[in-house]
Amino acid sequence: QVQLVESGGDLVQPGGSLKLSCAASGSIFSSYAMAWYRQAPGKQRELVAAITDGGSTKYAGSVSARFTISRDNARNTVYLQMNSLKPEDTAVYYCAADRRWARVVGGIGESWGQGTQVTVSS
Repeated sequence: QVQLVESGGDLVQPGGSLKLSCAASGSIFSSYAMAWYRQAPGKQRELVAAITDGGSTKYAGSVSARFTISRDNARNTVYLQMNSLKPEDTAVYYCAADRRWARVVGGIGESWGQGTQVTVSS
């Protein structure tokens, strides 16, 4: 099992950009599928983006033209580049990991980080 620590959340103005990082430790990172989820106040957690161990990606429709997920296996880190941010992107963003793709995109990954707050406001 991997341990996950997110960073990079901040307060940003609409139209701005942020890059989130999720550092993994404790197991063979390169064999894991990774995902970013978010949860806004009063709303259910939702999948934002996911990446397979081979680098294939999946995005929520609301972010596909603005966000990019990537991974650096040498640094045991997955990233989420967020551009053209909107107030509705405000949420706590979580990193998830699992050896099985279906589990990580299904919201039942074996490992989760504690989250990082992203606030988009003027």
